[in-house]
Amino acid sequence: MPGILLDDSDNFEIALRRFKKQVEKAGVLSELKKRQHYEKPSVQEKKKKAAAKKRLIKKMRKSRVD
Repeated sequence: MPGILLDDSDNFEIALRRFKKQVEKAGVLSELKKRQHYEKPSVQEKKKKAAAKKRLIKKMRKSRVD
């Protein structure tokens, strides 16, 4: 779980920004969105295959341009 240590002289806005960066880096919000609704294993597998196909197409398109 992300967390930051504060001193008495720390500015609240800066501390909040640092905390938000740590939360983003840890992937807490994306994990929360993913777990918000139950997804059947078959649906998860379909999504994984679709994402892999999309990455492959993107990689092929990028290598063709170079």
